[in-house]
Amino acid sequence: MALKLKVSNIACEGCAKTITESIHVMEPEAKVDVDVNAKTVTVESAASEESIKQVIVAAGYTVEGY
Repeated sequence: MALKLKVSNIACEGCAKTITESIHVMEPEAKVDVDVNAKTVTVESAASEESIKQVIVAAGYTVEGY
């Protein structure tokens, strides 16, 4: 299941790396694609949408609509 989230405070590739690494700690097999320009995170994972959102928020980012 691919999940696309709008993360409004992604500013650079460093942010993308932090988010990707945070998700991989929880779900090592997840496919994560961060688009810095569009400020989106697309995740293919067995983890729930809620879990993924919590990891992104815990890393210090804002998931819109969450």
